[in-house]
Amino acid sequence: MINFETLNLKKEKDIATIALARPHAINAINIQMRDDLYEALTAVKEDPEIRALIFYGKGTKGFCSGADIYDFGKAPSQTIARQVKRQRDVWRLLANLEKPTISAIHGICFGAGLELASFCDIRIATSNSSFAMPEVNLGLMPAAGGTQLLPRMIGTSQALDLLLTGSEINGEMAFSYGLVSKVVEKNDLIDTAERILQNILNNPDNLIHAYNRAVVGGLDLSLSGGLALEKRLSSFEKW
Repeated sequence: MINFETLNLKKEKDIATIALARPHAINAINIQMRDDLYEALTAVKEDPEIRALIFYGKGTKGFCSGADIYDFGKAPSQTIARQVKRQRDVWRLLANLEKPTISAIHGICFGAGLELASFCDIRIATSNSSFAMPEVNLGLMPAAGGTQLLPRMIGTSQALDLLLTGSEINGEMAFSYGLVSKVVEKNDLIDTAERILQNILNNPDNLIHAYNRAVVGGLDLSLSGGLALEKRLSSFEKW
């Protein structure tokens, strides 16, 4: 296990877990956590023994309450803050990680926490989880992909409802929206995530990557373009 200041990275066989570890702040993402996430994700990316990744949040209150706006507000200037963000783009690193990812969500999952979960391939949650994008009520715009990720996952109307009202939905409603794929008991979160990944990892890595490229890459293409992409990826005789 590698213990960062704000998170823990653990590897068991071919699956890594990243535990968000600021439970006193409901795992809010501050500048240090952003930097720790960048380092941890880089380690996962570069470790050939790691084939998949699980995110979860420590503590009883939730997965992640969003960005720590008070901490980010202490940045010396917006120009410097933007420059550092470009240099340590956690979200792009996660989006381009060619390994299956699951977020195991309990309790609060707000703002940047929901965006982090949305960058994962699969999301599972407890029934009493609470999902929201409250930025509009703070006079802010989402800054980590929320306006782009949510419509792709749950459709334009439901995404705009969440984004423009800042309202909360629970795990059961998130499941009905298609935001999460399973609703389980809290004690079963990690075991369920591991079972899902083990089923995925029974397949060759290059076949898993091909499916991911076909589905995720096809979202930005027309239907004909997506079909052409699928045809190219399916042209291999063996995986």
